[in-house]
Amino acid sequence: MKSVVRYFFRTLRVLLGPVMLLKEALTRPQGVVRTSAEQASVDAACRRLALYQYKTCPFCIKTRQEMRRLSLDITKVDAQHAGPARTELLQGGGQTKVPCLKITDAAGSSRWLYDSEKIMAYLRSRFAPA
Repeated sequence: MKSVVRYFFRTLRVLLGPVMLLKEALTRPQGVVRTSAEQASVDAACRRLALYQYKTCPFCIKTRQEMRRLSLDITKVDAQHAGPARTELLQGGGQTKVPCLKITDAAGSSRWLYDSEKIMAYLRSRFAPA
């Protein structure tokens, strides 16, 4: 029974995934316009951030849309399949749940923030124009 359920959801993901990606591409929001100096400062701060995500996860898509809205160039790491990225997510954050924002401070220590709403609130509080 467990394999039947797994097969059902895998098939559903294969069928709906391209539709979700198309919708994301068609509904791209306009980004915030900043001066070149302000954008350079934001880009420098974004180098300390990484979003662990799955390509077709609806919560990840919502988070990526918010990143576009705020004109943030945050590294996106695909953690869907077994590999080093998924292992790093599990070891660093303690879970393989996505989306997850890895926040590295100036000292090099990392904090892992889960949940799309919390991630978007963090990004807005830090990068939204006044």
